[in-house]
Amino acid sequence: MVEYVTAPSRRGIAQPLTAVFRKMLRHPVYRYLLFLSGAPITLIVLVCYQYRRSKLGYRTIAAEVENELRQSGDYESLAAEVRQQQQRKHRFFGRQPDEKQLEREVAHLASLKFNARVKERIERNIAERGRKITFEDTYRQLIESPLLFLLSLLLGWPMYILMGIYANPYLKYIAERLVMAIFVIFGVAFLVFTLLYLSPMNPAANLLGETATDEQIASFNRLYGLDQPYLVQLWDSLKGILTFDLGKSFAGNEQVTEAIAGKFPVTLTLTVVSTLIAVLIALPIGIISATRPNSFFDYTFMFIALLGLSIPNFWQGLIFILNFSIKQSWLPATYNPENWLSAVMPIVVLGTGLTAAVARMTRSSTLEVIHEDYITTAKAKGLSRRTVLWRHAVGNALIPIVTVIGLQFGGMLGGAAVTEKVFNISGIGSYIVDKQIIPDIPSIMGGVVYTAITISVVNVLVDLLYAFLDPRIRSKMKQY
Repeated sequence: MVEYVTAPSRRGIAQPLTAVFRKMLRHPVYRYLLFLSGAPITLIVLVCYQYRRSKLGYRTIAAEVENELRQSGDYESLAAEVRQQQQRKHRFFGRQPDEKQLEREVAHLASLKFNARVKERIERNIAERGRKITFEDTYRQLIESPLLFLLSLLLGWPMYILMGIYANPYLKYIAERLVMAIFVIFGVAFLVFTLLYLSPMNPAANLLGETATDEQIASFNRLYGLDQPYLVQLWDSLKGILTFDLGKSFAGNEQVTEAIAGKFPVTLTLTVVSTLIAVLIALPIGIISATRPNSFFDYTFMFIALLGLSIPNFWQGLIFILNFSIKQSWLPATYNPENWLSAVMPIVVLGTGLTAAVARMTRSSTLEVIHEDYITTAKAKGLSRRTVLWRHAVGNALIPIVTVIGLQFGGMLGGAAVTEKVFNISGIGSYIVDKQIIPDIPSIMGGVVYTAITISVVNVLVDLLYAFLDPRIRSKMKQY
């Protein structure tokens, strides 16, 4: 009774693991990740696989097949076919190849084709005998043993974590986008550092002044590592990003990570609040305009949205300060974290463009959807107008709207420097602008890269929202 329960349970574990293992082997990237993450297990399976092949007499069969094909003149016919193909190719391009070069090309290509044909014939012979051995089957037979399975868990636990992520389509979707975000972040870091390195501006001369001697400038460069080669400085910057330690800034001698930690939340908070308020205002406006096209409400709302897109942030901020701070004294002219009223004008200025963009996109996207056939079918079934609008129209119109919100959020976060300067906000945007003049490489790298990290995370969330909103994307994820 015990053996009857244990054996199927082993097969029950081995079969799904083998299926995932086989599927990952077919994917070039995941194949290498599988081998690297489970190197000890891969080595054990490879040794067992080679042993089983040698025990089956694979080399003997291979030698017999190769002998047979060579004696039948298969290699010569392949060589003649390849020679004709190469000669036609050279004639087509108007070239006259050297005879020795042509023979080398023919020998190389003919050998490749001949080896592929030999391998195919070997696999066919082994399959006809009913004793075909594959790498995946060797892995399955090994993990069917409880002791070997436990050993593989101890030695190759990273591989099993990777297999678990690959087996779940949602986890795989998230993991792939996080990996893409990591590549984007390091690409941004590389590009920003390279541009700063090639910049003609000299940090030492800008900070020490025109009266600085050559010895003082050399000492400054030696202190901050600016005398090191390009690759050394690049590696130090990337290592600092990974360890969250970018060293000290050139100006002020402050820790860059601590400075960014104090300034970045200010910009992020203003941007997030502006985005939420803008979305809450823009979605209803866009939907109302779409359900009542060419009406007074539609023309009015879209005209206001066009004004919002056309007004520059700095001009809008100055007008707000002039009217609501200087003339009326309703709101503080400068930002103070302890006074929430001082955040009203910056939030409105930041959110104006986003509100206008989202409202226009909501209108156009909803208008496009409500004329689809499935909306007409839903109306014909007798569903109420509100049900058709919210359940069928708005849900399908949200994909481009979410895309615009994600893109605009990144633009607001990266372009908040103008608004911060107008309202004297000590945020990450004004911090980067101030450091750019020097240029303070560690400070700029920290500000830009951590902004890029935030934008990458937002883009990952937008991708997840796609899958949440659109069932077609979810079905593709499961098939991928």
